[in-house]
Amino acid sequence: MSKTEYRSVIKFLFKEGFSPAQIKERLDGVYKESAPSYSTVKNWVKEFRLGRETVEDFGHDGRPVEVLTPETIALIEEEVLNDRRLKIREIAARLGLSKSTVHRAIHEHLHMKKVSARWVPKLLSAVQRQERVRCASEFLDLCGENPKTVIERLVTV
Repeated sequence: MSKTEYRSVIKFLFKEGFSPAQIKERLDGVYKESAPSYSTVKNWVKEFRLGRETVEDFGHDGRPVEVLTPETIALIEEEVLNDRRLKIREIAARLGLSKSTVHRAIHEHLHMKKVSARWVPKLLSAVQRQERVRCASEFLDLCGENPKTVIERLVTV
């Protein structure tokens, strides 16, 4: 049984004129161990006595449960792609987020890591892997039988 259903029963019994102790006794008789505690019953009777009509929870103010929304991740990704040399601290300051939120977005959601002061993807995409294979094959074909001449042309001393 849900919280709101228990509250509805408490409200009904309160309107019938039962005391919190009597309501708790009746709930225990019907619902056994799953019945709400006496303090819960007492608090809800107090609420109904003060004029509350709804059995639903009120919305709560305060810090949101999750700061890292898809929109936030997109903003962080845009910052990183615009300047791959940005530090987590700088991105956090620009977007007004905590450093830990930016760190989690970059590492867990965007799957990037810092290499030589630049943010790069941890894994290559399928297209990038195919391009690497193509380039490596082309390089091997270019080398032919004499790889030393190719390396001498590529590396200048």
